[in-house]
Amino acid sequence: MSSAVVLGAAAVGGAATWSFLEYVIHRWLGHARRFRGNPFGVEHVRHHAEGNYFAPTIKKLGVAAVVAVGLGAPVAWLLGAVGVAWICGLLVAYGAYELLHRREHTHPGLGRYGRWVRVHHFHHHFVDPRSNHGVTSPLWDLVFGTFQRTGVIPVPRRLAMAWLVDDATGAVRPEHAHRYALREGKRA
Repeated sequence: MSSAVVLGAAAVGGAATWSFLEYVIHRWLGHARRFRGNPFGVEHVRHHAEGNYFAPTIKKLGVAAVVAVGLGAPVAWLLGAVGVAWICGLLVAYGAYELLHRREHTHPGLGRYGRWVRVHHFHHHFVDPRSNHGVTSPLWDLVFGTFQRTGVIPVPRRLAMAWLVDDATGAVRPEHAHRYALREGKRA
């Protein structure tokens, strides 16, 4: 097998590792009461409460740096170029997750996947926070039994995203009305 194939497979393995970590971190560090006091849990609770709040980018870069050095150095030392490729795949997937998650909250979904993943994620935010922990994929929700099909998402008016609401009418924009509805009240 060529070294390019091996390195490519290692990078894909790193991305798959991030997919699993995305689920685990979100489900248990973000939602399990016994773990919620951790730094991620504190930021995550605030994200749910404020909707468009995201931990500062500098904190996220700090976490990525710790992972890259703390995990990457030993893996690279043990596995050489394959370990470096694995870490690179994990960090690129993490970066893609961060970008996609922020855009789910701040922009209309782009393409079929973008629209679907946003509805999947907002079901988690506004319908049942015990479900749909995968922000970029339902894979691990299906594996661990936390996947729920989505219907119309009832978004609290105070947490409504700018792309969702027509400024002139205060209602859900017509192009989103089949997937989202506004509701009054505090529950998120």
